[in-house]
Amino acid sequence: MLLWTGLGNPEPGMSRNRHNVGFMAVDRIADRHGFSPWRKRFRGEVAEGMVGRHKVLLLKPMTYMNLSGESVQQAAAFYKLPADSITAFHDELDLAPGRIRVKRGGGAAGHNGLRSMDRMLGTKEYWRVRLGIGHPGSRERVTGHVLGDFSRTDREWLDPMLDTLADTATLLADGQPELFMTKMAAQAGE
Repeated sequence: MLLWTGLGNPEPGMSRNRHNVGFMAVDRIADRHGFSPWRKRFRGEVAEGMVGRHKVLLLKPMTYMNLSGESVQQAAAFYKLPADSITAFHDELDLAPGRIRVKRGGGAAGHNGLRSMDRMLGTKEYWRVRLGIGHPGSRERVTGHVLGDFSRTDREWLDPMLDTLADTATLLADGQPELFMTKMAAQAGE
């Protein structure tokens, strides 16, 4: 089993925030692959289904971003999952809007959701799907940018990115992150 967690904040008024693109990603995967309805479990919401030939548990922690690791750790411990079975989908300031990168391990780069996961899992060796939201240009504007809603013009790249991510998620589940990134880059016109 794979545990794929989207990082975000649970407030309904935050659902369109750039910080919630992780929630948007797992929602699109659930829709595209016919997952079960979302239900409350592990201090979050979970949906179960298959991505290709792999059983996947999608998780949206409802603990707020800064405590995401508490929810992820509970799910991972319940299913006795090793870190390399866990993937976090999260917003990334240091990538241009619509760009995606996948990596295993690494630092939190100031992302409180990843920092919480590192602490609660006791390791950094889980997978990360970094979803580019772009940087606003100055440090002073980062919080407003991240907690701001996607604009109407952002929809031009956001929806195609989420659609392609859901369409090519089987490559991710099959352990082919490089091919997954290649398909994502082709969609983005890289």
